Amino acid sequence: MKTEKKTALITGANKGIGKAIAIKLLKKGIRVIGTSTTQYGVKIINKYLKKNGFGVVLDLKDTNSITEKIKEIYKHNYSIDILVNNAGIKSDKLLVHMNNTDWEDIIKINLISIFYTSKAVIRSMIKKKEGRIITINSIIGYTGNKGQTNYSAAKSGLIGFHKSLALEVASKGITVNMVAPGLIQTDFIKDLNAFQYKKHLSNIPMKRLGSVEEIADAVMFLSSNQASYITGQTLHVNGGMYM
Repeated sequence: MKTEKKTALITGANKGIGKAIAIKLLKKGIRVIGTSTTQYGVKIINKYLKKNGFGVVLDLKDTNSITEKIKEIYKHNYSIDILVNNAGIKSDKLLVHMNNTDWEDIIKINLISIFYTSKAVIRSMIKKKEGRIITINSIIGYTGNKGQTNYSAAKSGLIGFHKSLALEVASKGITVNMVAPGLIQTDFIKDLNAFQYKKHLSNIPMKRLGSVEEIADAVMFLSSNQASYITGQTLHVNGGMYM
């Protein structure tokens, strides 16, 4: 395998938090393989990665494609040393108005896909006795929120998954952790009106939104040697919104 530098696989790396994480890792000399659901997103990834990695199309709703895509990466002799499960979607509705698709798509992408990505890389990490699995969770997984039963269920499910996986691989040199953002300046909040924005801001003790770079910094720490004795944990980055 190409071992001259470490390689990170980041889902949803074409924008927002995923892109910020990729750029931070690049600056540390880590090769990045970024995923997007579209070829246009892959072009964005390839443009900023230049020769320090590449983008691939990956549909996280298609569970078979996840396993096959990661197998292809290994066939090209790339070792995935860091897995960052970043990609996620939301479809907010009160439960009485939520249809089956609203529920199933969120669960597939925000929860089930993490099982497949993690399983696809874990054997290689065990063989090397080294690895980092880091997933972007959400404050909603811990607090719940009206209109987000689907999103909250998926994010809450990640908590048990990561704690259990951390126990399974702790003796193999692999750490499994999460970063749970609060209200971050991304496309996720673009639909908030002025009233909703002010209401959310009033619940943040620091009285400001977080930046994608601040989430990326947390991921950088958990992927570093300085975090080698941390596993099964969630690093909350929310300005004091949840403690």
